[in-house]
Amino acid sequence: MKPPPFDYYNPSSIDAALAKLAEHGYDAKALAGGQSLIPMLNFRLAQPEVLVDLNNITELAYIKPDDNGGLRLGAMTRHYQVEYDPLVAERAPLIAETMPQIATTQIRSRGTFGGSIAHADPSAELVAISVVLDANCKLRSATGTRDVKAADFFLGMFTTQLEPEELLVEVAIPGMPARAGWALKEIARRPHDFALVGVAALVMLDERNLIEDARIVLFSVGDGPVVAQNAANTLRGQQPAKDLFLAAAEAAGDQDVDPSSDIHASAAYRRQLVKVLTRQALEQAAERARTAKS
Repeated sequence: MKPPPFDYYNPSSIDAALAKLAEHGYDAKALAGGQSLIPMLNFRLAQPEVLVDLNNITELAYIKPDDNGGLRLGAMTRHYQVEYDPLVAERAPLIAETMPQIATTQIRSRGTFGGSIAHADPSAELVAISVVLDANCKLRSATGTRDVKAADFFLGMFTTQLEPEELLVEVAIPGMPARAGWALKEIARRPHDFALVGVAALVMLDERNLIEDARIVLFSVGDGPVVAQNAANTLRGQQPAKDLFLAAAEAAGDQDVDPSSDIHASAAYRRQLVKVLTRQALEQAAERARTAKS
């Protein structure tokens, strides 16, 4: 199929793009990497009257350090740039480890970091990663800028806090806490498919090697990223141990998710995957935290 007709604009600045979005409102769509939007246009799942192409806006593509050990990523930074950037590997190793698992090399050459997050696919790795790392999303319109935590940015399936006249212009990743470990685990039917279930985990130890804090975010099990709060509560203040991680994984599968069945997997199978992958992720994250530099 071919997309429905639309007016096309190719601005070279953020201000010009925002002016077009402000002018057309709900009738406009912003085009980033196009790896999701173009298929949606072809299948008539999206039918905007106006397409605002962001690919000529070079000021939206960057990877910069901040003063607190974190990173600032421009929304139009390509996946492959994030994948191979040494600063990302140093300051956000969970992101560096995740990038090769996103789709295929061809898609990563065009897909953008901000585009994936703004699209808010509940099966997307970066959606869950942004929440587990406590990222900040900078939203900009012609009238101003606002910051929204990733945990508050996602409202549901393909739905975010973005207003029609706004763009996601930057994602800021805080520096990794001392003695923190990370892990991403997922299962897909075939390599490069969307995950049937995925788990992102961050574990932080205190000076006594007890779990000071933990964040667990699940994906492909709901309408958006699912924070496994009951599982995390099981861990705090405890000595890392296999039995503890098993108990947290059971809590994640039994209390934190309510998955649905589809042609790819039953709800019961997804619950079981949540338990298995959460345990594996916590074990790896805790081991990395144990060996991390203070």
